[in-house]
Amino acid sequence: MTALEESVRPGQFFHIQCSDDWRNLLRRPFSVYKFDRRTRILEFLYLIKGSGTQALMKKRPGEMLDMIGPLGKPFSLPAGDASILLAARGVGVATLHALAQAVPAEGRRAIAIVSAQKRDDLLAVDDLRQSGAQVYAVTDEDGTSTMDQVGKLAEMLIEDYGISAVYTCGSKRLAKLMQNLATIHNLYAEIAMEAHMACGLGDCYACACPIRKEKGIEAVRICSEGPVFPLRQAVLS
Repeated sequence: MTALEESVRPGQFFHIQCSDDWRNLLRRPFSVYKFDRRTRILEFLYLIKGSGTQALMKKRPGEMLDMIGPLGKPFSLPAGDASILLAARGVGVATLHALAQAVPAEGRRAIAIVSAQKRDDLLAVDDLRQSGAQVYAVTDEDGTSTMDQVGKLAEMLIEDYGISAVYTCGSKRLAKLMQNLATIHNLYAEIAMEAHMACGLGDCYACACPIRKEKGIEAVRICSEGPVFPLRQAVLS
């Protein structure tokens, strides 16, 4: 964690140099997990997978961390104070936790569906609850994470809590489900897209992805034109 002077908004990310090793010449993007506006402390949540996150894991308190940010387009909320639905799988919950942390100040409540393969793989459930979110955990292990089951759960939550907006990250199948539900119920909806990045500043197009626009499908840069997009625009093949 680190203290930060700049304003940070949910959905934005930081491009971090994990080490000086030649294997980690490219920075890695990490979405904002927590940001305390009083202490200016910033936190990230990540899974240890490749050489970059393995090197980052070895950092110790007091060490300097070279990073660029905050970057990217943040989440936005529709007018009013109705509850919002968050739907995430795996580490995608990191991006949505920052939103759950911010909405109580707007007089709103966050309802979260958190999905994972196993119960032990569920992330951020306790932090979401501490932020005031109502959390529903579903897993492959319990047989509760099928799209049919999650769809029924989401339908119930939309009706019971008067959901006005949906936000998703971490799974194309889950995003497709939320996309369909948002269309059926005429809900405001956004998605935080994920991609490998090189520059993180919009110069190299390494993170380009297809998005539906008025004139058809176009390639956009997730780092600069996203990572947050209207869910209706997402191409989820």
